[in-house]
Amino acid sequence: MLQAMSGESIGEVPERASELRTVAVIPAYNEEIAIGSVVLGALLYVDSVIVVDDHSHDQTSQISEKAGAYVIRLPKNGGKAQALLTGLREAEKQGFDAAVMLDGDGQHRCEDIPTVLAPIVKDEADLAIGSRFLGEQKDIPKYRIFGQKVINRISNASSNVNITDSQSGMRALSARALKNLDFHSDGYNVESDMITHFSDRGLKITEVPISVRYDVPNGHKQGAVSMGMKLLGNVVSMIGYKHPLIMFGVPGAIFMAFGLALGFFTLVDFYVLRSFISQVMLAVALFMIGAFLAISALTLNSLTLLMKSHLIKQ
Repeated sequence: MLQAMSGESIGEVPERASELRTVAVIPAYNEEIAIGSVVLGALLYVDSVIVVDDHSHDQTSQISEKAGAYVIRLPKNGGKAQALLTGLREAEKQGFDAAVMLDGDGQHRCEDIPTVLAPIVKDEADLAIGSRFLGEQKDIPKYRIFGQKVINRISNASSNVNITDSQSGMRALSARALKNLDFHSDGYNVESDMITHFSDRGLKITEVPISVRYDVPNGHKQGAVSMGMKLLGNVVSMIGYKHPLIMFGVPGAIFMAFGLALGFFTLVDFYVLRSFISQVMLAVALFMIGAFLAISALTLNSLTLLMKSHLIKQ
């Protein structure tokens, strides 16, 4: 029997989740401590494991190969998104029917792989997301719960789907999803970008409950605050791209309304006090800002409609 990272027995080798050819894709950067256990644990539930070594400076590649993984070593460090998409595209190239994503630090429990793969195996979804918030949340730090709820609300607005854990790194993709990876993403934004992209393509998305470990020896490479700010910035940008009328049109209308209101009261003051220069300047500035935002919203909305029309024709 194999031993998990925590020292607990994994148990006898279980049966495969289905007759589909399945693969685990693991992006890894300096994960020599945990990667061997993760690969061995994943191989209990899938047919193959692809590890994408994001130019590590330790023994990540060598340990992964010894554990039985197919290793792709990137020539330079490109971040999680590049490593993950490289692995998923390799899975599609090798003809796998389903792929499950895992982090290389041991945070995700390999025992949850069959649960995450189940909607794909049953052809109920093209993307099955393992959610930390559908089950018990006793081990999740409070700041993570709060931050995730904020990001979820903004992310759901950009993708038109209701997801409880938009940043979960444990998820499964169908063959259809693997054929629709023609999008660009950077760093830790890949999870949100994937949801938005698949939603736009009309692919089915669902969630299943999973649990994670937070006491792993080599957790997140970035601080929670800096990573959260980057994720928020990316999601807000995505909303601006998909819904420019909301992002720019609404603020533009508000600025124009304030400008017109201030201009009206300025005219009243002029007839009473004969002094209005500073108020006029402020009113004109507010109106011009509002007009600029409104014009930008209309222009970007037209471009978005054209791009959607082009994608539909393709």
